Amino acid sequence: MLPLKEKDKPIVQKLLSAGCCARCILRFCCVRVQAAYRQPQQDTLKELQAFICDTENSKSQDSAASEATEENNKSHDAAVSEAPEEPPTKRVKLEPSGTDAQSEEDAAAAAAAAAVTLKEEESHVCVLCLGILHQFCGASQAVKIAETVKEEKYEFDTLVLSVSLPAQLCVREHSCWLHVKKEVREKGLVLDKDDVIQVKEAFKWIMQGLVAKELGRGVAVVTRSAFEVGVEFIHEATDSDCHFLASACPDCFKPTKNKQSVFTRMAVVKALEKISDARFLKHYPCPPAQPSSCCSLQDVQCVHVSVFVAGRYNKFCRSLPQTPWVIDGERRMESSVEELIAAPILSAFRADGFNFSSSGREDVDVRTLGNGRPFAMELLNPHKSRLSRAEMKQLQETINKSSDKIRVRDLQVVSREAMSRMKEGEEEKTKSYTALIWTQKPIEREEITFIDDIKELTLDQKTPLRVLHRRALAVRQRVIHSMNTRFLDPHHFYLGLKTQAGTYIKEFVHGDFGRTKPNLCELLKTDTDILELDVESVDVDWPPVIPE
Repeated sequence: MLPLKEKDKPIVQKLLSAGCCARCILRFCCVRVQAAYRQPQQDTLKELQAFICDTENSKSQDSAASEATEENNKSHDAAVSEAPEEPPTKRVKLEPSGTDAQSEEDAAAAAAAAAVTLKEEESHVCVLCLGILHQFCGASQAVKIAETVKEEKYEFDTLVLSVSLPAQLCVREHSCWLHVKKEVREKGLVLDKDDVIQVKEAFKWIMQGLVAKELGRGVAVVTRSAFEVGVEFIHEATDSDCHFLASACPDCFKPTKNKQSVFTRMAVVKALEKISDARFLKHYPCPPAQPSSCCSLQDVQCVHVSVFVAGRYNKFCRSLPQTPWVIDGERRMESSVEELIAAPILSAFRADGFNFSSSGREDVDVRTLGNGRPFAMELLNPHKSRLSRAEMKQLQETINKSSDKIRVRDLQVVSREAMSRMKEGEEEKTKSYTALIWTQKPIEREEITFIDDIKELTLDQKTPLRVLHRRALAVRQRVIHSMNTRFLDPHHFYLGLKTQAGTYIKEFVHGDFGRTKPNLCELLKTDTDILELDVESVDVDWPPVIPE
C-alpha cells in the first residue's frame, strides 16, 4: 500500500487529471518511502486510482446510509399517523433518491476516469518529468548505464550517481505547483514547495540498486564517492518552454562562451524566483501542456576525482628545464623534469591528464642535489586510484631507470589538503645553494674570508630582467641568512649560501645592472659572475620520508 493520507487526495486528483505520471504524483505527495518509487509504474497508478475510487465509494456509501436512515425515520412517523399505500423502506430500495443517484454517478465517473487515465498513462508523456521517471527508470536503462561504466575500465568499489536534467523541468514543476497550491490552501492544508521530492532524487532511488546489480562484484552506489557516473537528459523543447522567461527576466539570462543555450538550470531557477505568479500564469499554461515527446538520454559520463602523487626529485643535468621549454611555438629542449616524471605515473594510474607543481623551480642550467625538491602531480580522471606500497616502489624504480638525468624519492599518494604544505615552503622556508664564482680581478684567499662572517644580509631585488616577461615589476626584499667560501684559484671560488626562499642567486652575484642591492660585485669591489649553480637543499619537510 502507498503511504498516502487524506490530505493527499486533492493533489492526486489534480495531478492525475493534469497528465502526471504516478511517480511524479508521489513526489508532490512528499512520499519519501523509496520502495514506493521502485514498484512498477502501472502498479502504482492502479493504487492511486483505487485510492481515489475508495474515496468516492466511501462518500457514496455514507450518503446512501444517511438517506436510508432518514427515510426510515420518516416512514416510522408516517406509520403512526396513517397507513401508507406502500412501505417507505421498499421505495428507498427500489427508487434511489437524487443524492444516491448522484453519488453513484460520481463513483462511476471516478472509475471511468481511472480507466481512461490508466490507458492514457501507457501512451502519454508525463507533463512533469517528461518521461524520465516513466520511460528511463528500469532494468534496461540500468544495463545501458552499467555497460558504459564497464567499457571505461575504471577500478572502483563505490560510485555516486548524478543526474543532469533539462531546464524546463523547473518551469513545468512550478506550473504544477501553482496548479495544486490554490486547492490545497483552500482546504486548509499545508504543502511547502521545498518538500516536493526532486526528480533527480526519485530517479536515484529507483536506479541506484538496479545499476549496482548490473555492475556486480560488490559495487555499491552511495551518496558520496570519489567515482561519479553522470546521466544527462535533454529535451528538444527546452528553449521554447523557457523562452517566455527571457523577456520576463532578461537579467537572468546572459550568453556565455561555453554554453550552447542561455537557458541553464541555474538561470531558470533564478528567473522563477523573481517572476510573480500572475505574470507566470499569463505566459505559461497551468497545468503544463501535454509534451509531444519525452526526454532523451544524451550521455553517460564517468569521472573520478583527482588523485595527488607527491615526492622529491633530483636533477643532475644542466640542460634540462623543469617544464617543457617552448618559445614562439618551437620546442627548445628534448624533454623536461615534468615529462620524465609524469609519463610513468600517468601510465600507472591511467589518468587523462595532469597538473605538475613543485616547491619553487630551478633554471635549466641549475642542478638540484641533496634530498631533492618537493613536487606534486594532480592526476586528472584517473581510472586507477590506488596503488599498493609495492606498486608505488616499483613505479619509483621505473622513473629512476628511465633516465640518468633525474631521480625521484619518497613517491606517495597524498590528499588534496596536504598539497598546501608544499606551497607554504615556497616563501617561508630556506634553501641552500653552492655557486662557482668568477672574479674579474685576481683575488687572494684572505680577501674573501670576510664573506663567511656576513649574516642576515637583506637584499632589495628589483624583478630580474630575465624574468620580467613573466613576473610583475616590483622590488622584493629577500634575506641571505649565511654564506661561506672555498678558494679555488685567483679568479674562482665556491660560494655557499643559505637564503630565504625566492632569492635570485644569479642576480645577487652579478648585480643585474644594479637591480639587486647589495650584490657580490659591490662586496668584492670587482665584477663577478656565476659559472655554475647547484641547489643543495630545499628545506620543506614534505612529503613524509619513506624508508628505503
